[in-house]
Order: sequence, then C-alpha cells, then structure tokens
Amino acid sequence: MRFLMFLSEALVPLIIFYIVGFGILSKRPVFDDFINGAKDGMKTVAGILPTLIGLMTAVGVLRASGFLDFLSGLLTKPASLLYLPAPVVPVILIRMVSNSAAIGLVLDIFKKYGTDSYIGMVTSIIMSCTETLFYCLSVYFGTVKIRKTRYALTGALTATIAGIAASVILSRILV
Repeated sequence: MRFLMFLSEALVPLIIFYIVGFGILSKRPVFDDFINGAKDGMKTVAGILPTLIGLMTAVGVLRASGFLDFLSGLLTKPASLLYLPAPVVPVILIRMVSNSAAIGLVLDIFKKYGTDSYIGMVTSIIMSCTETLFYCLSVYFGTVKIRKTRYALTGALTATIAGIAASVILSRILV
C-alpha cells in the first residue's frame, strides 16, 4: 500500500519532468510550445463556453421550474414496469445533460436510501455506465463545427438504454 501511495504522489511530477526533459534533449523550445498550447487551450475554452453556459442554464431552469419533477412523475409508472425505481428517473434524465447536476441528485438518493440499497446500487451503476450524451455531442461536435451528426445521437441513446438495463439487471443480481 505504501508503494501505491508513493507512486500516486510521484507520478505527476515524474511525467512533467519526463516531458520537459524529452523536449530539452530533442532541442525543442519547451516554454514556447507550452505557451502555444495554452493559447490554443484558451481558444478552445472560449469556443466551448457559450455551449456550457447554455447547458447549465437549461438544467437550472428544468430543476427550478418543476418540469423535471413533472416529467419524472410521468415516467414513474413505465419505469416501475422495467424495475427501475422512481427516484432514479430524474438522475437518468439529468445525467444525459450534466454530470455535476446528476451527482447532486445521486448524493440526495444516497442520503435518503443509502448506498447499499437497491436504489443506491442502481444509481451507482447508472452513473458509471452512462454518459452525458447531450453535453458530449454539443461540445465535441460544436467545437469542430460538425452540424450533421448522422447516427451519433441514436448510438448514444442506445448505449444509454443498454447501460440503464445493465444497471437494473446487475443490481437485481447483487442486492
């Protein structure tokens, strides 16, 4: 265990020294390369920022307006037919847009039902085998200015449904 702790503390500085050392040995202008990379990174952030603000605002509006609770109420009955607990439905809906908002909902579920309960287990597995698909699609495709995404949304939704199904099946086996 001590070795793993040492390794985890030493790995980042070792990687940084390796990169700088490799750059110096290959006679690259390391600092200039760093500055150019930082400039490119700032351009990327500036390009993504409107999308991020829009997504975060949309999540805030959905939660504050009560529409999320309304939609969750509508989906509770069909979800129960699929052995999906009602408190998990809002997590699934928000998870497709925002990971941080979904984590807030997950923590509420853990406080209320516990982490080892069936609901806690389903929620944990859903969080680990689904993705923030609308966030990823909008940010990644928006960054490279792709407008026609073909089957990306269909594939992402199919993978999300498979992840949800796997979480229900695994939770029923494990709990």
